[in-house]
Amino acid sequence: MHERDIFDEKQETKKAVFSCPYCRERSEYDVRWLKRTRKKQPPRNLSDHDRARFNKSRDYMVRIDDMLACRNMRCRKRFEIPSSQSVVFI
Repeated sequence: MHERDIFDEKQETKKAVFSCPYCRERSEYDVRWLKRTRKKQPPRNLSDHDRARFNKSRDYMVRIDDMLACRNMRCRKRFEIPSSQSVVFI
């Protein structure tokens, strides 16, 4: 059984404020996330192990973007999102 059998996927964009590590300018950026919500009904013909996995699963979001480009017109350098959190449980 694959994750796509358990979850519905939808992309979302959330705003976050980061400061560029090169020019130190703070700005608001759009960060893309993949929201995975559990399906209402389990797929048919599941084994006991897969059924238990479906029952334990819960909604979560995975960050798609790892790098951002500075919005300062003079800088424009790419930097990594400083937060190590890339998965959020809802």
